Amino acid sequence: MTFTAQILTLYPEMFPGPLGTSLAGRALEEGKWACNPIQMRDFATDKHKSVDDTPAGGGAGMVLRADVMASAVDHALGQQPDAPILAMTPRGKPLKQARVRELASGPGVTILCGRFEGFDERIFDARPIEQVSIGDYILSGGEMGALVLLDACIRLLPGVMGASSSGDDESFETGLLEYPQFTRPQKWEGRIIPEVLRSGDHAKIAAWRKQRAEEDTRLRRPDLWEHHRDAPDQSPSGARGQKKEDRS
Repeated sequence: MTFTAQILTLYPEMFPGPLGTSLAGRALEEGKWACNPIQMRDFATDKHKSVDDTPAGGGAGMVLRADVMASAVDHALGQQPDAPILAMTPRGKPLKQARVRELASGPGVTILCGRFEGFDERIFDARPIEQVSIGDYILSGGEMGALVLLDACIRLLPGVMGASSSGDDESFETGLLEYPQFTRPQKWEGRIIPEVLRSGDHAKIAAWRKQRAEEDTRLRRPDLWEHHRDAPDQSPSGARGQKKEDRS
């Protein structure tokens, strides 16, 4: 099964874009995923290929029309009926690594890219669309968000990363930020790699990395730390345990 990305956009030339290089580009060439940008204007019904109109109630900007968007979405559903449909919008739910993993394990994804003042809200009532945001800031359109989402998914596809375990300890995979990384030279501008990382003692190294991950998360991302601290431990059998002790 090839992970297939359908992107409903006014700018199909933006895809695969940077996803045509590096790991994602190699995976695309090898057929590990497929990229299918779809021009939303193709589903407009007037001679001007209009996809937007003025906001109901007045206001600046333009709004993407529900009827045109629905036709584009219906076409995408016909192509990939089992793929979830996501709309990139700042009004959406924040994208998390857990959701990325779910998407990467499926047949692919259809992404609806917003523009202008956003979508006619009725499209979300009429079609099974999940609204997603990649952060609390505004972009010119949903295409950049779609690229981010796809990059996060593609790197998790089987065979894309060199080692299957290379992403296990990365930020957000365990609910914490990743521990600091170092490499040669051992001494640089008077700064030396921490002694524990040069000790060869794998147990001590693991303990140091865990401690630094927790410390950095607590200081830099208190929101993540609170969630991690309050989450119940889980035993190897999967049984839920007691909440973690307060380590702040």
